[in-house]
Amino acid sequence: MSQDQRLRACAIKLQGQELNDNSIKTDEELLNEEYSKLKGKDVDDNDHRNRNAIPRFYYKLPDEDDVVMQKLREESRALLLQRKSQELLDNNELQGLWYILDKYHTLSSNGEDKMISYEDFMKVSSECGPKCRLFFNAVTFSRLLQGDPYGRISIMQFFNYTMRKVWMHQTRIGLSLYDVTGQGYLREPVRSRKLYIGVNSYSASDSMRTGTMRISNVNEFFKIIIIVVWDIPISNLAHSVTYVIYSNCYCVGKIKIVDILNCTFLDELLELRDEDLPQERQNANWFSATSALRVYGQYLNLDTDHNGMLSRDELSKYGTGTLTNVFLDRVFQECLTYEGEMDYKAYLDFVLAMENRGEPQALQYVYRLLDVQGVRRLNIFALNYFFKAIQEQVRNLGQQPVHFEDVKDEIFDMVKPVNPLWITLQDLIDSSQGEVVTNILIDLNGFWNYENREMLMAESAAD
Repeated sequence: MSQDQRLRACAIKLQGQELNDNSIKTDEELLNEEYSKLKGKDVDDNDHRNRNAIPRFYYKLPDEDDVVMQKLREESRALLLQRKSQELLDNNELQGLWYILDKYHTLSSNGEDKMISYEDFMKVSSECGPKCRLFFNAVTFSRLLQGDPYGRISIMQFFNYTMRKVWMHQTRIGLSLYDVTGQGYLREPVRSRKLYIGVNSYSASDSMRTGTMRISNVNEFFKIIIIVVWDIPISNLAHSVTYVIYSNCYCVGKIKIVDILNCTFLDELLELRDEDLPQERQNANWFSATSALRVYGQYLNLDTDHNGMLSRDELSKYGTGTLTNVFLDRVFQECLTYEGEMDYKAYLDFVLAMENRGEPQALQYVYRLLDVQGVRRLNIFALNYFFKAIQEQVRNLGQQPVHFEDVKDEIFDMVKPVNPLWITLQDLIDSSQGEVVTNILIDLNGFWNYENREMLMAESAAD
């Protein structure tokens, strides 16, 4: 064998050794290869960097002029919601569930409550239908435990829990029918139609149709009043009020369905279905005929020129007529008006804020008016700007006004802001003194009550 042949053979041998070395794969490469085989496709090692390998998770909403796709989306959503509705318990199934629970109950130690043990709880689960079994689990049972010495729960509490869950799902499905985009929001035109229909079915609201006002006015009142209420995302359930105002003062125009379900004013709406609802409860219910007539009557009384709108001078007579001129000017500067006059919907925003000044949503409304500089904080200039109007009203009554420095120090002591130079909206909410502070700055009557709080407390204690 010549030298050239020996060199060629050695080169072939070294090349084969390199190929064998390159054929050795790491554990990660072997894992990816086996994973690809299990998925039924050959995936390259660098596929995770390729956007085409990412599954589609976003589907663009069809255009408004695409009638076919809009109808397809509407029909598919309707079928989905119909299927979800059929999965819920109806009245007969709830009644059957109660009979089975009652069959396995035992009396509590005081002999008043009907209880059930976990063993019997699971027996009921096996006897009831498949729709009911969703509620029979250890988590639900443990949540309803109330310290019974034998580890039992009340069947009444469990049944109420079940009915509440069913009602929540029914309401969720009902509201979703009006979610035209399927993104979990209700928008204002849809809300108007939905809630207008809903309120007309309430018995306690029927009395409004027998009044002296025209029916169109009353219906428009109810439609607008509920639009205002439902425009608000409610973020703080611990301090929630059944009639709340815009938490977004700049009006986002939509509200999450989940936020609607989490709030409490739905209970007040449903309460009006009771034909025997006491008059006191109706007076306290924002959606009742009595409350509606009160607010609507106030609006008509303030509208002295009968043009259907409120001017600044007309609004100055609201309540006790002690709101400062500076604050009223800010209302008409910041709120939506038409040729310098306020319409009924803007008036409802104003009323809700004035009647619930301690609520976070009302504070946000008032805070925007107090923020004259638009810097989202109340500094000494802003406080002095509004308190000067209070001092002027006090002088008009022939009284000696309080020095601003004293009031300013008291306000900062009450609020205890994070920054000692200014007060933010969150500072007001966290201090729980927002109602007191706003009363001092915008309402002479509120300022007088604060200045004479000790005397008023003594009189109330004596009574």
